[in-house]
Amino acid sequence: MASKASFTAEDWQKLLQSPMLAGMAITAADPSGLFGLVKEGLAASRALAEAKSAAGSTELIRAVVADFETAEGRSAARDGLKARFADAKAADLKPKAIAALREVSALLDAKAPEDAAAFKAWLEDIASRVAEASKEGGFLGFGGVQVSDAEKATLAEISAALTRTA
Repeated sequence: MASKASFTAEDWQKLLQSPMLAGMAITAADPSGLFGLVKEGLAASRALAEAKSAAGSTELIRAVVADFETAEGRSAARDGLKARFADAKAADLKPKAIAALREVSALLDAKAPEDAAAFKAWLEDIASRVAEASKEGGFLGFGGVQVSDAEKATLAEISAALTRTA
């Protein structure tokens, strides 16, 4: 079983960023206004909190969540995301987030093969929860769809990025 000690500081920072990247890709695919953004952020936060005690959580997932719960861990993740997206335009967010998830997939396959499948499934679950958190295309909560076509396509892109390591 992999642990924080299995990774370099740079690699660990990528793992810390990965839950936020999964949610960010979905949010960037089809922005849903202020309330939608809040709902999507809460869905990602809830997924992190639940991973601490979920039956399917591996030690690696719990270690990422535990580190993310510290000020130092959140700061490392935030600083890494700032650096990654420093000069990005809104249209760049989704492709850059998916590219980063592809890097995380390769990293997991190389350094934590026994934990890779569970960790990737967790990231896909976070993305799904974010996609389902807010209706898209409606007006004042009426109409619209739970998961837009753009979000469905992004979920498929995330899944492909997490299954391919090249």
